[in-house]
Order: sequence, then structure tokens, then C-alpha cells
Amino acid sequence: MLKVGVLGAGHLGKIHLRLLNESDKYELVGFYDPDEINAKKVAAEFGYTYFENINTLMDAVDVVDIVTPTLSHYDCAKKAIEKGKHIFIEKPITHKIQEAEELLGLVKKYNVKGQVGHVERFNPAFLAVKDQIVNPMFIETHRLAEFNPRGTDVPVVLDLMIHDIDAILSVVDSEVDKINASGVSVVSKSPDIANARIEFENGCVANLTSSRISLKNMRKSRFFQRDAYISVNFLEKKVEVVKMKDASENPGGYDLILQNAEGEKKQIYFENPEIENNNAILDELETFADAINTNTEPIVTLEQGTKALRVALDIIDLFNTKK
Repeated sequence: MLKVGVLGAGHLGKIHLRLLNESDKYELVGFYDPDEINAKKVAAEFGYTYFENINTLMDAVDVVDIVTPTLSHYDCAKKAIEKGKHIFIEKPITHKIQEAEELLGLVKKYNVKGQVGHVERFNPAFLAVKDQIVNPMFIETHRLAEFNPRGTDVPVVLDLMIHDIDAILSVVDSEVDKINASGVSVVSKSPDIANARIEFENGCVANLTSSRISLKNMRKSRFFQRDAYISVNFLEKKVEVVKMKDASENPGGYDLILQNAEGEKKQIYFENPEIENNNAILDELETFADAINTNTEPIVTLEQGTKALRVALDIIDLFNTKK
């Protein structure tokens, strides 16, 4: 079993602590949090070992799980890597692209592995249809959340939209060509509502909308491609797959047939992929353990996390140029 230590004992950090403690692929050594009052409260309530010194914790483990505020990701990751530790780092990978690029060089120099916590890659609804998303040409995403002060230290693009950016980049086999975006600050000092249009070199267009001041929660993506429409509801863990095929010469009475201007007939049919329930956070942590143990590439690499961050920061830069 890999010995693991967690940095950060906030809302998400406590979830990581619980899951790592339950996992049979890790031995949870303990955690560190600079908020001593909160740290001692967590230790007393759950029985996890609290380390008062971050270096002492890092020296005692094989893997460092970084669940701290985004602004501290770089410093924590750099320190862990230079100690020869593998790192799991929550999204976004860092606050600045230069920091992410430096981490890429460090993991190679110290021969350690890193994974970014883009948890939607492990969402069972997305997993059920990902292999069917082939060469999408139009993508539309909505990620809306009720207001929560937690996370408002960064723009909504880094807080929410980056989930969809990463998912889109994982299925579109093309480089980004052009981005248009706008954002509005309503409650926070940084944008709370954002919309971005990403155009890829192969002609695919993705339209993303994110808000953290909505009246209801929504996490939904729709993928349009040749002869298929695929909808993924990340929140409710549901999918909808609508496909078309050439109609038979003698269609059934209940077959749904469309005929285009050229007289070609297509039959519309529905698929219901099986969705296997899982704990996405546990899965991302345990697949990282598998990658370490088998010396294979993690499912969400630091390179992929950096690519998603670069697109997110390009979107934010567009906000600033419109002020």
C-alpha cells in the first residue's frame, strides 16, 4: 500500500481524508493544515493524525494529496516533488501557467508522477458515453451553481468552467484556434458568470456557460456530431444518446423516419448506455495509485491539467481586455 498524506482539511480535504482512509490501495498517514484550530478539530472528530509540520508529513509518505486553495498549489506541489513524492493535485493545477509549466519540468527531473483532480472525467455518466463521442463538431455546456462563498477567491472559470474545459479537451482531437468570452462580476470581485466560445482548428465549436449565482444547480453537456446527439447530465448522472442510420426500404410502423431535401431517408433511434455507479473521487485517487504501482500514465496528467488551465486563463484574459 502507498503511504499518503493530505494537505488541506477543508470541505473537500475531509472528503479525501475519509476516502483515502477507506481505500485498500493507500495507507493514510495523516494530514497537515495551516489552520491549527480546524486541524485539531478534524483530528479529534475523525481520528486522523494531524502533523504540525508540513515537511514532517511529506517525509513520512509516498504520495502527497494536495487539497489546498488554488493559490497554494504550486508551493505545495513543488515542495513535495523536490522531496521525491508523487502528487495528486486538485484542479486547477495552479494559479499561473508558468507555475504549471515548472511543475511539468520538476516531475520529469525527479521521476515522480502527478495527476490533476478533474473529477468529471470519472463521472459515471461521462464514462458511459465517452467512447461514443467521436469527432464532435458542436458542444454546448451549462455548469450552474447556487452561490457559495467557498471558491470565490478565483474567477468562476477556474472554479467551475474548467471542469468542462478539461472534459471537452479530452474528446476533441484538435488544437484550439480562437476563443471569445465575456464575464460579469455580480457578488464577488472576480466574474461570477461567464460564457466562452472555443473554436478548434478542425472546425469544432464549443459554447460554455458557467455561473455560481444561479437559483438552481445544473451540470449538463451536449455533444453534436455526424449522425448523433449525446447529452450528459453530470449532476443527475444520466445520459441521452440519439443516433441516425440509413432507413430500411420497408421501415416499421413505429420507426421514426426523416427525409432530407435530397430524398435520403434516415431512421432515428435511441440508445441507453449502462451507467455504473461509482464514487468519482475515490476512483480518481485509486487509479492514480494504479498508475504509480504499474508505472503507467495517470488518466488526467499534469500536461492535460496545464492545457486546461491555459485555455481557462486565456478566457480570463479576454475578460480583462474588455474592462
